[in-house]
Amino acid sequence: MALAAHFAPMCVLTFNGYYKSAAPLDPSMTNDVRELTRELVSISSHEDETAAGDAIEAWLREETDAEVTRDEAGNTAERSSARSGMGSGNVFARKGSGPTLALVGHHDVVPPADEQVKGGEYVVEERDGRLYGRGAADMKGAVAAAMYAFRDADPAGELVFASFVGEESGGVGARHAIENGFSPEYAIVCEGSTNYSGSDVTDVAVAHKGRRGSTITARGSASHASEPEAGENAIYRACEAVETIRGFDAPETTVLGNRLSGSIAVTEIEGGSAMNVIPDRCTVTVDERTVPGERAPMECVDGIDGVEWAVDQDLPPMRCSDENFAEAVLAAARREQDGEPALVGKPHATDAGWLAAAGTACVVCGPAEPGEAHTSEESVSLDVLSRCYRLYREAATNNL
Repeated sequence: MALAAHFAPMCVLTFNGYYKSAAPLDPSMTNDVRELTRELVSISSHEDETAAGDAIEAWLREETDAEVTRDEAGNTAERSSARSGMGSGNVFARKGSGPTLALVGHHDVVPPADEQVKGGEYVVEERDGRLYGRGAADMKGAVAAAMYAFRDADPAGELVFASFVGEESGGVGARHAIENGFSPEYAIVCEGSTNYSGSDVTDVAVAHKGRRGSTITARGSASHASEPEAGENAIYRACEAVETIRGFDAPETTVLGNRLSGSIAVTEIEGGSAMNVIPDRCTVTVDERTVPGERAPMECVDGIDGVEWAVDQDLPPMRCSDENFAEAVLAAARREQDGEPALVGKPHATDAGWLAAAGTACVVCGPAEPGEAHTSEESVSLDVLSRCYRLYREAATNNL
């Protein structure tokens, strides 16, 4: 039975300034979100996301009347031929009609620490009001909260739930979805935004950095080290490129009042074959944190004799393109907690970068806190999971 049948309505601010009724929270939802989080976190999904996607798809089909679909993102030929039913790709659910708001997550994780696995499943523990386990923070807890919010929301427009594969591998699932027509007008990407502006507050991130990883290859000609002038020292050429990079200013920009500063750093250097040989090759790895609209002029190193620059990875930054949308999500966040959330910037790249680049107005809002993801003690607050369920449900109820 719908929650609205049990409780009196309350007012919810809509994106266009009007109000719509939404039912208050059923207290049992905290336990429901916790149990679904426990189930999802226990499923291994660092090498193959199929089982986690199966669980999400099955729950959506059982618990909702939505249109539920699965695509083939990330599938190998072996996986595809071995499966007769559900695919191992992205999971989508849709309901309602009109402008689209998407609640976006991912169900792949980074490899667990040894102590996070037992008997082929991830270890899940609850203590001190938190759930511990690989993926609890990044980001199966948020996925569980979004699944329940999707089920319970009564949207005025179209509401989409999407859980992607391959986020930890450079946005494989998001890119596949976008290439195949996934283009919501708005998206809340449910990655972490808790405790950015202060303690025990879930903020709304309106921008995040991207990452461009690149390799500089310097080539010269070898000679005996006793006659260095007979060769061309590739390390010296690489050092000239490094000095050029050190002269670059870090990119900066401002998004809805938030200053976002990038960075650029040489992180690895490799060259030479022996202590008495002038090296004919040297490589340098560069890590660049990009910001929306600004990048370091890395192409300058291509002008150095014997030096080539190649991009290995380019994860796009994100900026929210719709201030009204950001403020509406922030208003929902304020109503669902005692603290004072803010519009903030986020240092890490997410799938919001791919969506924003494709034209979706995005914010990032979720339970994970700085320093929790990818650690051997990864955990998520149960209270904040409940908060995010309410926040997502209220934002989803808004009239786009």
